Parts: sequence; C-alpha cells; structure tokens
Amino acid sequence: MTIKIVLAAAVLVLSPTIAMAACASHSQSASQCTQGQVWNAEMQKCVATSS
Repeated sequence: MTIKIVLAAAVLVLSPTIAMAACASHSQSASQCTQGQVWNAEMQKCVATSS
C-alpha cells in the first residue's frame, strides 16, 4: 500500500511539469496579440488586421 501512495504522489507532483514541457514551444497565442492585431496560425505570429 505504501508503494501505491508514493506512486500516486509522484504522479500528482510531476503532472504539471510534464504538461508545461509539452507546451514549451508555444510562446505566443491569440490572447497575447495587441489591439489591432490578430493571430495568424500559418505564420505563428500576430499580424495587423486588414479591415
């Protein structure tokens, strides 16, 4: 039973670290674009709106 508790605790402690590592390559998103800009998924950056 002690091993189960240790393994469960390890999973709970390491889960956020693993999740952050999986998203490390995503440095910017649409919510970070300044006013007058939109997220361009193809270019992977914010660009000025055309309208």
